[in-house]
Amino acid sequence: MGEVGTRGRSGGPDGRSAAEIEASIAATRRQLAATLDEIAVRVHPSTVAAQAKARVAAAADRTVGRAYVAANRGVEQVRAQFVDEKGGLRPERVLPVAAVAVAAVAAVVLLRRRGR
Repeated sequence: MGEVGTRGRSGGPDGRSAAEIEASIAATRRQLAATLDEIAVRVHPSTVAAQAKARVAAAADRTVGRAYVAANRGVEQVRAQFVDEKGGLRPERVLPVAAVAVAAVAAVVLLRRRGR
């Protein structure tokens, strides 16, 4: 009885020729080299530092944006206390605040004059 071989028609165990196997190995080497180059770039200190800097800048931008929105909201709330729906001043609210401000400035001026 004849022995059944494990090699295909082309000579390799999976039916590929030696040239096809060598080409596959060369392609795998190229892919591996490209992957290693990409890994090297990703873990390079300058890349890591740039990514960290970008994350910090993004966090700072978000924080500044939130602070801006909060400040705007506060200003609008205060403005709503002194301005009516038509945009006119509310004298019943502006005059007492103006009187307190004038009194505070006068007190500071008097205290400075006494301190000399």
